[in-house]
Amino acid sequence: MVGGVIMSIVLENERKNGYAEGETVCGQVILELLEDTQVLGLHLHGHGGAFASFTMKREGEWVECLNKEITLIARSTGETHMYTAGSHKLPFRFQLPDGPLVTSFTGKYGRVQYRFTAVLERPLMPAYTVDRELRVTSRIDVNSPALLAPVQQSKEKMVGCWLCTSGPISLNARIGRKGYCNGEAIPIYAEIENGSSRLVVPKAAIFQIQSFIVHGKMKTHKQMLAKVRGNHIASGTTETWNGKTLKIPQVTPTIADCHIIRVDYVLAVRTVHVWYFSSY
Repeated sequence: MVGGVIMSIVLENERKNGYAEGETVCGQVILELLEDTQVLGLHLHGHGGAFASFTMKREGEWVECLNKEITLIARSTGETHMYTAGSHKLPFRFQLPDGPLVTSFTGKYGRVQYRFTAVLERPLMPAYTVDRELRVTSRIDVNSPALLAPVQQSKEKMVGCWLCTSGPISLNARIGRKGYCNGEAIPIYAEIENGSSRLVVPKAAIFQIQSFIVHGKMKTHKQMLAKVRGNHIASGTTETWNGKTLKIPQVTPTIADCHIIRVDYVLAVRTVHVWYFSSY
């Protein structure tokens, strides 16, 4: 409370995954007045962008993505608006720009954040401001030809050191398309042939790759989000995955439209070698 005023921002059509570019955010700025109050003006400022830094200090790179203001109570020269004690709801419709807005995100070395700031102006008093987070999710067309294309990869490697190799392990894996949505299960088709003398265990995992660029230098951060394991494969045998599923958890969509922060997702299928040992 400041000077007998409590102010808040309420979003009426708030969505769990946030708003996309071009959409209209509807809401209210609510004024709770303990006494009759003179108001010069009331404005709602939408602002935000991407910030990346490799240090604890504020030094880093900043990219502005949103900077727009609308007026809820217009300020006129030499005039004030009198509001009686009680609750006053001032509705607003805030149109987000049609251009691309980078998805809200918090990572290892940076973040993308947006906020609404309501600014109340009164005579002979400093401006009273209140903030409210605005979540943004950029639209990605998962039905585009590039994301509908299947992905396939084959690999063979020798197990052991260069003096005592024990044989090759070959892997052939594919998925039906390149683009998936949160909550979907990815069917994985794979054939793993164990030509080595060791026991191997195939597994698949989804990784999030965060990339940050500050003053021309890049740092990346990799973290596993989900995984699934197959059966043990004995020497000289083969295992086939006919659509083994790996569910995608709730994650931030891919970020590819910001030159200082990028977020990608990788599905990796690989084998783990198992060695037996005796204890005495």
